[in-house]
Amino acid sequence: MSAKKRVGVLISGRGSNLQALIDAARSPDYPAEIALVISNVPDVQGLERAEQAGIATTVINHRDFPTRQAFEAVLDEALTGAGVELLCNAGFMRLLTESFVSSWLNRHLNIHPSLLPAFQGLHTHTRVLEAGATITGCTVHFVRAAVDSGPIVAQAAVPVHPGDTEDTLAARVLQAEHRLYPHALRLVASGQVHVESEHVVGMPQAEGQTALFSPPLPGTF
Repeated sequence: MSAKKRVGVLISGRGSNLQALIDAARSPDYPAEIALVISNVPDVQGLERAEQAGIATTVINHRDFPTRQAFEAVLDEALTGAGVELLCNAGFMRLLTESFVSSWLNRHLNIHPSLLPAFQGLHTHTRVLEAGATITGCTVHFVRAAVDSGPIVAQAAVPVHPGDTEDTLAARVLQAEHRLYPHALRLVASGQVHVESEHVVGMPQAEGQTALFSPPLPGTF
């Protein structure tokens, strides 16, 4: 197979989605390898997960910089220095400037715990329950300057059960996230999908055939 894409992962906490990506990348036929994990918060569990997997890590504490631009300059230098080709947010709790987003345009993924464009932003599960929604889910999308926007790569639907709390719903959605993110990264890293006019489209696999880029995930419900 062709050379694997080198992936950088940005985290701020426990790194459960990072772990899902690490596990997926262990497969010989997976088209991406995790080259670097960067946390903006010291001593988080996600760094331990990466170190245990033998992946290079670094901490770039945003509190050490006077501006977002100064922080992002060091962040970008670390990523490019490691030869990172694709970037994944995995619980990274920092807003990025339009300049940084532009420099990684269509090479930068994020996962959000709702079926975007519904319930963008924070406190997602509480808002889902308050709205009385019966279905929620998760979305992997390309990052844009506007929060939780950008072309959608893949989504997974998750039911809202009677009696759900924020915690029970979050746990069910997180299970779907752990399967969706590796799937979406595979599609992007392999070149099966790309962005055209702010929409993700599948690349032809053979004449008359197009790759599906948002298949259902068996067992989500």
